[in-house]
Parts: sequence; structure tokens; C-alpha cells
Amino acid sequence: MHKVFFSRFIADGSSKNRFDKLLDIFLQLLTYSGGSVTEALNWMNQLDQKHQLTDDAYGMGDFIRDLKEKGYIEDDPEKPGLFKVRPKAGQTIRKRSLDEIFGKLKKSGRGNHRTPFSGPGDETTSENRRFVYGDEAHNIDATTSLRNAQINHGLDDFMMTEEDLVVREMEAKTLTSTVLMIDISHSMILYGEDRITPAKNVAMALAELITTRYPKDTLDIIVFGNQAWPVAIRDLPYLQVGPFHTNTHAGLELAMDILRRRKTHNKQIFMITDGKPTCIIENGRLYKNSYGLDRKIINKTLNQAARCRRLNIPVTTFMIASDPYLQQFVRDFTKINHGRAFYSDLKGLGEYIFEDYVRNRKKRTR
Repeated sequence: MHKVFFSRFIADGSSKNRFDKLLDIFLQLLTYSGGSVTEALNWMNQLDQKHQLTDDAYGMGDFIRDLKEKGYIEDDPEKPGLFKVRPKAGQTIRKRSLDEIFGKLKKSGRGNHRTPFSGPGDETTSENRRFVYGDEAHNIDATTSLRNAQINHGLDDFMMTEEDLVVREMEAKTLTSTVLMIDISHSMILYGEDRITPAKNVAMALAELITTRYPKDTLDIIVFGNQAWPVAIRDLPYLQVGPFHTNTHAGLELAMDILRRRKTHNKQIFMITDGKPTCIIENGRLYKNSYGLDRKIINKTLNQAARCRRLNIPVTTFMIASDPYLQQFVRDFTKINHGRAFYSDLKGLGEYIFEDYVRNRKKRTR
């Protein structure tokens, strides 16, 4: 008989495990603080005092030393006594965002999409079809073709004809250029709800997915408030909302300019927003109206949707607001653009964007 012995579990208190746990908190706070190491460490000190994150064996001083030695932060030469963030911190944040969102995507079962088209490609499927003139010889399913020949002609007078041949279905991956638009207007933190952090996390995860798994695809990220401007992937973790209105018109115009310069056939825009367009640039000046739906602003924005359609650039809108009149605007925008719209809560935003991105990359062509 096998004997089982039980003993008291003692958690590993090594500095490595302590560092990893504290690093998780630090990186989240670094994202909230817009990249301010000082502010993130101040928050950590407050949490430490309240919840005893550290002890005598491994304190905040040890953690800061390890952050420097492992390449997450460094001394700021322009501000003695302070620290600045290093690129490794941003890379780690993006990777963790990808792991978190992509892990949820796999668990939810999203991501498998079928289309009615078939033909040559670079990824096999479990389906076969009859051989037709023009199919590549290396796609012929030899086992199934031989079985068909035996059934159709018998073993005594064995022969194989074109009617016996079947080929494996292939799923083609298309190159895609994507522009991700992120609303950084004041409404993204209005009413005590943090909407910008989930939007940043999704953008970071999408950036990491494309750069590591689909390196031939392109991803450009722009933010829009009173105006619109591009941001580098390395700056994503540290985006902050400003005292801005929502110039959706300027964001779409910049996105189209970027995509016009891309040589890929498939182009698309993802837009994350929580509110209505409230401003435009008119004769070099900002025209704004935050009350209701201003027809001048709305009409110019809808005109941009039509321009995108004429350029074969679908816009997928991820609306993280539930106001009926805002949803009606999104429906009108989507109808004119022939695009898509998702009305998502903050928790489901990542799964929706990942599903839509992967679906648009794959198609079957005859």
C-alpha cells in the first residue's frame, strides 16, 4: 500500500517571486500614471503601508534596485534623484496585455471563422474537394485519391483518373494594413469610469500580436481629441486622456491618409470611442458643440464614412457607451460606410477586436 504524507505548505519567499508579484502591480500602476515612475512608486508605497506588500526580508528599496538591475527603469540624468522608464517596461506591458486578452479569447472559443470561398492558400484545413484544372499538384490528398481509385475501378484493373483526385482545402492569409483609432477625449474618464485603460490594453495587445505573429501586416495607431495625431507603439502604455472634445472627422481623415500610402490590398480602420463627435476643424479654427448631435459636425463625419467606403476601407466601430441616440449615430455611420459595429462593454472589448482582426486576415479564394 502506498503511503501519503502531508506536511505544512510554506510559500517560497525568494526575492525572485516577490519581485515578480511586485512587478505586476508596478506595471499596472505605470500604465495608469502615464509612464511616471515616481507616481507609480508613490502609489506602491501607499499600498505597501496599507496592505504590507513587502517585509523586512524584501522591501521597496530592494524592489527598486531590482527594477534598475533588470532594465525596467533607470536614473533620470535631467532630474537627479528621480527615475525614468526604459523600453523593456513597455515591451513587458504589451506582452502581458497580449497574454491576458489572447488567453481569454482562446478560452471563449472565439476566433474560428469560415467563409464560403475555397482555393489555393497557405494553411490546410480538414476539408477536401474534387480536383479541378489549375489546382496545385502538391495539394492533392494522395490517400483519399487512392481510396477513390480503388472504389471506382477495383484492384484487379487498378487505374486512377482525374475523377478520383481530391485536393485539400487551403486557407489563404491576406496581408492587412490596420489603423487603430483611440478616442482620448475627456469623456473617456468621465463619470468616474476609466475607459482609456482598457482601450490602451487592447491597443498594446493588438500591437504585440501583429509585430510578433503577423510581421508582414502593418498597424498604425492614432489618437483623436480636438485634433488627431499618430502615436508610436512604444508610447501606448503611457497614453493619457486630455481636456479634449471628440474630433472623429480628423481621426478618420488621418487614418485614410495613412492607409493610402500602404501598398497592401486589405485595409481597415478600427475605432474605439465612447461618445459622439463633438468638434471639427473649420477654416483653421475649432468648431465645437458638446450638447446633443450637432448636424454640421455629424454630417461632416458621415461624409468621411462615405469617403472610406469609396476607398474600400471598412470601419469597424467599437462603441463602449450604451446611450440609444449614440448607438443610432453609429448605426447611421456603419450603414454609410458598409462597415461593422460592436456595442461592447469594457471587459469584452479585447475579445471582439481580436476576433474581428483574425477573421479579416483570413479568407478563402477560388
